[in-house]
Amino acid sequence: MKRTLSYLKPYSGRVAAELVFKAIGSAAELFLPLIMEYMIDDVVPTKDVGAFMLMGAAMLGFSFIALFGNIVANRMSATCAGGMTHDLRYALFERISYLKSAQVDRFTAPSLISRLTSDTYYVNQAVARTMRLGIRAPILLVGGLVFSFVLDWRLALVLAACVPFVVMAVVIITKKSVRMYAVVQANGDGAVRAMQENITGIRVVKALSRTDREIKKFDGINSALAENEFRSNRITSLTNPLATLILNIGLVFVILVGAYVGAQAGTVLAFLSYFTLILNAMLGISKIFVVLSRGIASGQRIEEVLATDPTMPVGDYPEGNSAYAIEFRGVSFSYNGTKDDVEDISFAVKKGQTVGVIGGTGSGKTTLINLLMRFYDVDKGAVYVDGRDVRTFEGDELRARFGVAFQSDFLIADTIRENIDYFRGIAEENLKGASESAVADEFIRAVEGGMDYRLAQKATNLSGGQKQRLLIARALAGNPEILVLDDSSSALDYATDAKLRKSLKERYSSCTKFIVAQRVSAVRHADLIIVMDDGRICGKGTHEELMAGCEEYRLISLAQMGGDL
Repeated sequence: MKRTLSYLKPYSGRVAAELVFKAIGSAAELFLPLIMEYMIDDVVPTKDVGAFMLMGAAMLGFSFIALFGNIVANRMSATCAGGMTHDLRYALFERISYLKSAQVDRFTAPSLISRLTSDTYYVNQAVARTMRLGIRAPILLVGGLVFSFVLDWRLALVLAACVPFVVMAVVIITKKSVRMYAVVQANGDGAVRAMQENITGIRVVKALSRTDREIKKFDGINSALAENEFRSNRITSLTNPLATLILNIGLVFVILVGAYVGAQAGTVLAFLSYFTLILNAMLGISKIFVVLSRGIASGQRIEEVLATDPTMPVGDYPEGNSAYAIEFRGVSFSYNGTKDDVEDISFAVKKGQTVGVIGGTGSGKTTLINLLMRFYDVDKGAVYVDGRDVRTFEGDELRARFGVAFQSDFLIADTIRENIDYFRGIAEENLKGASESAVADEFIRAVEGGMDYRLAQKATNLSGGQKQRLLIARALAGNPEILVLDDSSSALDYATDAKLRKSLKERYSSCTKFIVAQRVSAVRHADLIIVMDDGRICGKGTHEELMAGCEEYRLISLAQMGGDL
């Protein structure tokens, strides 16, 4: 929790003030039983109305001090905990945003979402409640015992003897609950993952009538989460009853001892009041440990992300051939570190040329893009851009050269203009030029408002082909040196696809193009076509060369186009 609590430092002044107000309010409560004891045992027998009124005013004054101190302290603790959580959540989101792809794979997206939402909430609760009870409970506990000794040391010894047993119970229960809450948080990740998958694929689920199956699946995950949470709560719920039982037993002995030693009525009543304060203090401490158990487990998960270094190491690597805009030289890579997902990949294209990559699902096509843009680092070999190993580039320096339209990309609930620009401040004429080049201007002119037409969530008010054309326009708007299209024209009809390829050839002749596709028609005019199969290159060359010398490519072409057109 050390790193997590460091986000409380900017609010240290307010925290100190909160502790002062809470200490004043709590200390004021301790004087009330003492004044009551004095009134009953010393003032009432004398029938001195003036003294009685004075003591009553004193009790009223201490009550207002306690009320004011606790209210102000509670408001300040909420403000400090809220501000700390805001800063922590921002820092966590920033770190997640810069995590390398391999690091995101390791944590998993549902787990990162859970850490950003529920874990930060539990940390907030731990900090807020600790600030409220962390000073109040010890003051009431220690102060109650001290004032008890002032009243009658014999009765106070009975209460003091109960405290170690309560502390022992709290420590044992807390120690066990921290581990159990860590398991609960992991189960929460699974629930988030299930919800994310179901919401993302809701149309498929409904189309295949698998709603009942998904509900049963979630019920299993939810039941496991509820069961583990129940076990954790069952353990922590023992704290309050145990503390109350021990102190109630102590109270019985206080009354018995008081009767035996002949304590006065005011003294016994004062002891009952101090007993209540001490009981509340012990229950407050137990509550602190309960929320700390969950807060510590959540804080550890948050710190695991914050401690992850997202920086891309930039090293010195031998230069490649500067005549090539893109070069893969003996590249091998594995996502899980066991079996290579791509192996011994070598090819090169010059500036302004087009390389097309085709192959079956899972053959490694998108992996080549991931390595080219350095979302992952190669295990063997090297990838070069303009003769420089991509590992010698800073992340932003490298990716500024690219315009990318991924296979599974996203559009935001904003205007068409903002979706193409994506907050880069690109000039209006460039946005319009990019939309024309992507053959998106046709439907943009047809919708109400044109470039100001607002998209719905996930762009559900556009067709699949319209979405893809906007994504390609976004990739072109920045005038990239290298254009990467990852199966981004699969939803286009053949006529529109032909217009797009013609437009790219005429308007972006100096731009190097890296096209991943399932259609032969999308890559057949490329200067170099790479045919992937199970992570390896099984053929490379022009369309004509592959039709003559690569059986797999020839079969794909015949199946899709009915022959060499």
